[in-house]
Amino acid sequence: MKVSTKWQGGFAFTMDNGKGYDLPMDAGTTAGGNGEGVSPMEALLGSLAGCMGIDIFMILKPYQEKIERIELETDGERNEEPPKYFKKIQVTVHVDGDIPASRIWRAVNLSNDKYCSVANSLKAELSYKVVLNGEEVNQA
Repeated sequence: MKVSTKWQGGFAFTMDNGKGYDLPMDAGTTAGGNGEGVSPMEALLGSLAGCMGIDIFMILKPYQEKIERIELETDGERNEEPPKYFKKIQVTVHVDGDIPASRIWRAVNLSNDKYCSVANSLKAELSYKVVLNGEEVNQA
């Protein structure tokens, strides 16, 4: 899986997934941007909600005809000092329909523990490459 994220000027970037879908990102006005897109941290919260939402829908598929709404709200508490990572994230899952609560909790727990790649990537090992003027450069 690969995406391309290109600078648009100022603090604005656009992510392109290579399949015709773009995600504009920008820093908020208090951080010096124009606020003309989602912030990267908002995108992370949305990615977590989207990943879990897909899982929950798939796990609740036997109740598909009874599902009227699935909505996930993610509320992140960030570290005060840089790096301002998420210390805590509260995910609130709203489901409307004739579905037993035990089934919804089962879906949420399976998503968190087994299926949601985003939730399980938040503590990922990161590695980096730098390409300067078309050539990869090593860290000095």
